[in-house]
This record gives sequence, C-alpha cells and structure tokens, in this order.
Amino acid sequence: MNDAEIARVSTRLEHTNELLRRMLAEVARTPSTHAIFVDAGYVYAAAGLLVAGTEDRRSFDLDAGGLIEALIDTARTIFADSRLLRVYWYDGARRRIHTPEQQSIAELPDVKVRLGNLNANNQQKGVDSLIRSDLESLARHRAISDAALIGGDEDLVPAVEAAQGYGARVHLWGIEAAEGSNQAEPLLWEVDSRRTFDLDFCRPYITRRPVTTYENEGAPPPSRDEVRFIGARIAATWMGERGRDTMADLLPGHPLLPGPVDQDLLIDAERLLQRSLRGHAVLRRALRDGFWQHLQSQY
Repeated sequence: MNDAEIARVSTRLEHTNELLRRMLAEVARTPSTHAIFVDAGYVYAAAGLLVAGTEDRRSFDLDAGGLIEALIDTARTIFADSRLLRVYWYDGARRRIHTPEQQSIAELPDVKVRLGNLNANNQQKGVDSLIRSDLESLARHRAISDAALIGGDEDLVPAVEAAQGYGARVHLWGIEAAEGSNQAEPLLWEVDSRRTFDLDFCRPYITRRPVTTYENEGAPPPSRDEVRFIGARIAATWMGERGRDTMADLLPGHPLLPGPVDQDLLIDAERLLQRSLRGHAVLRRALRDGFWQHLQSQY
C-alpha cells in the first residue's frame, strides 16, 4: 500500500470515527424513556381486597385518575433521568366497548386504555396478549428502556421475556396481598426488580360504596311468579347487551350460574324490584328459574 492509499484509508477512518462520536453524543443527549403498564383487573382485585375487603368492583369506587398520577410520580422518582412515554391501562369490556369509567380514564393525559373482552363469567380475555404485544413492540423499536408492569398473572411471563430480549428492563410493581401472595412466582423470578405498594399507598384511591337500602323493605315480598318474570326479563336484556354467543356460553353449566354472573343477576333483580332478595332462598331460585327458562327458549 503506497502513501496515497494509506492517506485515503486514514481519512476514511477519521470520518468514520467522527460519525461515531456524533452518534454517541446524540445518544447521550437523548433521555431514557419509560412506560407504565397496568393490568386493571389485577389492580381492582388486589387493591379492593386490601382496602375494602372485597374483589367485587361493584362494592367500591377506584379513583383511577389519582392512582395513575401516584404511579407516574413513583416512576418519576425511580427513573429520575428518564421521561414518561405514557401509561397503558389494560381492562376488559363487553364487545370491547368502553364503559363510562373506562372512557373517563382514556381521557386522562398520557394514558392509553387498551381493552380485552369479557366472557360470560366476567373474566378478562385477551388482556395478557395486548400487554405482550405493546411491551414487545415498544422494546423492539427502542421506544422504551424501562417498563413498570403492574400485574400478577403468570401469563405475563412471555411479555416480560419478549421485552427483555430487546434490551428493555422490566420492573414488576404489585399491591400488598391481603393474605398470601397475589403475584405468580414465575413472574417474580423473571423481572429485573420488584416493588410493592402497601395499604397506606392504596387507601386514598379506594372508597367502599354504601350498602343499598330500599324504601319498601317493610312491604310483603314479591311473588315467585313476579320474580321469575324479572329473571326472564334480565336474560332478555343481557342477550341484547352481551350478545347471543356470550349468553350461549352459560348453557353447558345449567342449572348452575358462575358466581359473578349469579351476583350480577341478583343485583339487577334487586334494582328492578326495589327490594333486597338476600335471605330469600325460594325467591332467588325463582329468579334463576326465570333466567334459565328464557335463555333456553332462545336456543
């Protein structure tokens, strides 16, 4: 290699080194980015049980806006040199149609609501896959360097592995268990760090709803035929709201209703009757009979 060729190679190397210096300087000026991924089903169940003593959403109110703000503040402290991309709020809804509560959460700044479906047993379906898809996509495109994941299901392990495979760090945040543990051990083993929010942290955001009372409790109880008619009326309403396929999923369980569905039926019946059916075993059987009679007549 002659002197001229050596000079050309040296010039190209210097140019390459200059480009690398500029790139490293740009990376140094670019802040790290974090995102918060919230499994709302886990939050409602764990925080409700811890503060209100129940996992039933209908028994308490959650100040989601206040809780999200507190989570953002926590992340700001932990990831001091990082900026927030956004908060992802994962929940279930029938036909993936936002409830009024979910709509109000979606309107919060820096929050994106992602909805899975609810089956006939009021169980979320598709939420874990949404979390995995978002975590993996953001990590793959280097949109985040850190992910704070609030959940407890073992099905989230693949989401954690996928994000870590692209270099993101995943930090598992949980809510203090009222007893035992509310996060799967394989999930605890997989993450990069863990943090637990205690009762004092959660208490300001959970408010127990008052027990419903009815003005006509002193009146004679409704007849079995009246209650049976109410059961059929609710079945017809649910078929329109929840869909025929969802309601058909209940049929193999006859004559038993899943616990959450049976509770929904009772609450709707008490609202229509304007009186409590608690303690009236015969009337509650009549309610279920009317519900099943209408449901079976449609298939």
